[in-house]
Amino acid sequence: RGSRAAQLLHRVLTCVIDALPRRSVTRTASTLHTAAITMTARGLLAAVAIAAAAAVAAADIPVYVMLQLDVVNSNNELNDPNGLKSQLQQLASGGVAGVMGDVWWGLCERSAPQAYNFSAYKELADMVQGAGMSYHPVMSFHQCGGNVGDKCNIPLPSWARSTSTDGVWYQDAQGNKDYEYISLFADETAAFGGRTPIQIYGDYMSAFASAMGAHMGSTIKSVEVSMGPAGEMRYPSYPLSRWSFCGVGEFQCYGSLALANLAAAASAAGHPEWGHGGPDNAGSYNSHPGDTGFFSSGGQDNYMSDYGRFFLGWYSGELLAHGDRVLSAATSALGGGIEVAGKVSGIHWWYKDPSHAAELTAGYWNTDGHDAYADISAMFAKHGAKFDFTCMEMEDNQQPASCACGPFELVQQAKTAADSAGIAFAGENALPRYDQTAYNTIIQQSTSGGHDIEDFTYLRLGPTLLGGGNWNTFTNFVNAMKGKAEGPARDGRAPGRTGVGRRIRRCTTAWVMRRWARAG
Repeated sequence: RGSRAAQLLHRVLTCVIDALPRRSVTRTASTLHTAAITMTARGLLAAVAIAAAAAVAAADIPVYVMLQLDVVNSNNELNDPNGLKSQLQQLASGGVAGVMGDVWWGLCERSAPQAYNFSAYKELADMVQGAGMSYHPVMSFHQCGGNVGDKCNIPLPSWARSTSTDGVWYQDAQGNKDYEYISLFADETAAFGGRTPIQIYGDYMSAFASAMGAHMGSTIKSVEVSMGPAGEMRYPSYPLSRWSFCGVGEFQCYGSLALANLAAAASAAGHPEWGHGGPDNAGSYNSHPGDTGFFSSGGQDNYMSDYGRFFLGWYSGELLAHGDRVLSAATSALGGGIEVAGKVSGIHWWYKDPSHAAELTAGYWNTDGHDAYADISAMFAKHGAKFDFTCMEMEDNQQPASCACGPFELVQQAKTAADSAGIAFAGENALPRYDQTAYNTIIQQSTSGGHDIEDFTYLRLGPTLLGGGNWNTFTNFVNAMKGKAEGPARDGRAPGRTGVGRRIRRCTTAWVMRRWARAG
């Protein structure tokens, strides 16, 4: 009747309907709408629960395909638009739900601050809509080039790279600076024409939403936000210019802003002597845990010592705070009707070593009783953000035994953490794979533990995927994820037969009220 309680119930109802599979909406929406008019609040919520349970059996796992990194060229134009249109039509014919792709900051705000050009991406969204698919853009505030699979060179805007403010770039113990992504320690430093990085990111996302117009909420329902190198929320601990698999990497906390932050934290902890830099016994980029004191179980001042716990708590805590700031900016800029997502790196090497060394240098404190992915999920949950994770195709026995890899268990840990926090979990493959073994592993991981992932994105679009036998194998995989074809399931269920429970569980009154408040 117009009361705030009625409005809240209506928003909960809308949230649930949006979470349902498309084919379930028609048959449930009218029933729930009638319930909203005639029932008490308790009766409505009961009806919502019944409808949600009925929808679960009909749900599927949509498959997306990642676009080429250079789908938009250095002139900010679509590369081969006719060829891309044909590829999109083929994907649609194979049952693919949509595409995902980078919207490069280094292209779209290249000439001057707040001089935006999203015209090529608007053309892309039109094309995707024309093919009857969805578009998941990535707000790519990182550079393209220097990471695994990068086949383009798109640096950050020159006006950003030319800032004279000290400490805005990540720096290792040797003084090497990393220009892939602005240091999180500069998040609130107005070093770029009077704006902070967080303000820059927010302005960019607002401009993008405005440029996309009617596509927002229709063709575009989910936007992923870059929070570090390669678009992942992490420190640049393993740059390919100085690192090779399976080194532990290095801590990136030696810029002046990082050191000032660390010194303040150490003084507050009553140990100012801990505030002069990272561990001095953590080896170098290509060390193994046993080569170091910090990552060894019996080492002095190791990761389990009082000093180690302080440092790792500070280092990982600053990464979480950065993610919190960026996701807050994203939800404010994009509005309440858009799902926001963040990507977390699948650092699987040394996962089975007690130290989890490679995760630690990247900022994931996942050892000594700490669950990094639970901490990340809790932070994502504050914003209703989707947790995007990689290495879904990997099995442990496919990795070098000498590197103590555990990709399969890592995915399960991350997935469990997201589910426990009540947030959506999405998956990607880390490396191009076209074989049935990889697809079987993806299906197993996607449906394990009684909880299906929200969606899966395959890397990456190209002639190899679309040709001959590879295409046939891929479309069979897409159908298996929809529950329309046979596939393996480790927990005994048919693949693709859940699905939307996690999205529906987000539709609590508390979650909806947070979104409502942000939307004004």
